[in-house]
Amino acid sequence: MNKRGLSATSKYKNADKWSSQDKFTVVLETANLSEIEFSEYCREKGIYPEQVKEWRDACIDANDSTKEFNLKSSKELREKRKKNERLEKELARKEKALEETAALLVLRKKANAISRSND
Repeated sequence: MNKRGLSATSKYKNADKWSSQDKFTVVLETANLSEIEFSEYCREKGIYPEQVKEWRDACIDANDSTKEFNLKSSKELREKRKKNERLEKELARKEKALEETAALLVLRKKANAISRSND
């Protein structure tokens, strides 16, 4: 019986339905076993050595994919910041042009008002 009160055979019958934690535990427990010990361990647990090797590979790849994800996210973030800067510059330019246009319209109205008052 193990800590949870289940026998090894009942706990390990459906290895495909195991939790990630249980799979990781098996990977850790088998990491330093000889080939013979590893095979014996798998027989006792009712699992195939290929399953454990796949789980080991998945554990190793998990860190690589996280690193790749972080690199990709970082690159995307830089690109979005650059785009944001370009958009902010364009917005500032357009706001300045709008202010100039508004000022010209005000001046035109004043000039028209002055010319009407002189007539």
